[in-house]
Amino acid sequence: MTGGAFGSLIAQFFHLTASERKTLLVAGAAAGMSATFAAPVASVVLAVELLLFEWKPRSRIPVALASVTAAVVRRHILGTGPIFPVPAHPLFIGADGLAGCVVVGLLAGVLSALLTTAVYAAEDAFAHLPIHWMWWPALGGLAIGVGGFLFPQALGVGYDVIGGLLQDDVPLRIIAGVLIVKSAIWAVSLGSGTSGGVLAPLLMIGGTLGGLEARALPWEGAGFWPLVSMGAILGGTMRSPLTAVVFALELTHDVNIMLPLLLAVTIAHGFTVLTLRRSILTEKVARRGYHLSREYAIDPLEIVFAREVMRAPEPSGAANPLQPGDVVAYPDEPLRVIVYRMAETGRTEVAVVSRTDRAVVGVIALSDLLTARTRILDAERRRERVLGAGLRLPTMFGGGPDSNA
Repeated sequence: MTGGAFGSLIAQFFHLTASERKTLLVAGAAAGMSATFAAPVASVVLAVELLLFEWKPRSRIPVALASVTAAVVRRHILGTGPIFPVPAHPLFIGADGLAGCVVVGLLAGVLSALLTTAVYAAEDAFAHLPIHWMWWPALGGLAIGVGGFLFPQALGVGYDVIGGLLQDDVPLRIIAGVLIVKSAIWAVSLGSGTSGGVLAPLLMIGGTLGGLEARALPWEGAGFWPLVSMGAILGGTMRSPLTAVVFALELTHDVNIMLPLLLAVTIAHGFTVLTLRRSILTEKVARRGYHLSREYAIDPLEIVFAREVMRAPEPSGAANPLQPGDVVAYPDEPLRVIVYRMAETGRTEVAVVSRTDRAVVGVIALSDLLTARTRILDAERRRERVLGAGLRLPTMFGGGPDSNA
């Protein structure tokens, strides 16, 4: 948050576009995360999955450079090494271990859904109170104080608790208490409007869930299940699965955990996608009246050329030669370029001309642009059998003409 504020402040001193200002804000946020957690790669991935909503050099390069710079400066101030060292974990965990990762992913998905629901249930509850909204954070602070009185370990960022969980050095009573209390006070404080973070609390909650699971799952080394659960909670709650995997790797420098992490994070992410309309972060934006898409896909207009959708020119068009400055398109141009050209000039129809002799070879109107969208919908919805049901196997497999199969 502080890094993003710096980026936004710097952007306001220059004559920049709205997109450029957003890039600087995100670059500052990525730098802040990189400096705090010593996770420069995860910071860039988080910026793409959660803040930029694009994967273009114009934004990725500034964000990556800011993240790298912050990481380099951090090394000179705080030194190198992972924030949470862990014992070496096995590279191969077997079928039992992978099945345990599926269980961890499912439970993390359930908890992610419960946490998201609890945050906005608390927000709705505060909205129904017969008091002015400025008192809500005070009540949220009171809830934090009560929780901290019951379990002081649930207060703060909890780095000591996370470190202990990854070393398998936290009593069961503390694990259960922190899981319940931290989840409750975090949901109430965020619902009250109190400014708070997401990454560190989710790491703490996920680690305690994994600490409980470690009592029942196969032994794969100290801190194995808390670490896997930390990543799964991040991936499920924030719906940033790649960030969750890379972040856990950079926090611990334990590369052997990559495969179990990927499995558990994917399961948790899939669960929340199926059970929740939005993530804990995008729900806040949606409640303010904005629509936010978190799915990345290639624009169909980018991969369809003008020659594929253009119509034959009107017969009278040959008698009307092009004038200098006329808005035209070329057969080998993608439709996205043509759409931008139409939007800039206000034209709803353009002539498609040959690059060699400028002869009119076709016409594209706004209705023709729907052809690209129709092709994508057809590819997604129309089911077809590629191999026929009557396909015969070669003779060597017993499927020849004399076979009774």
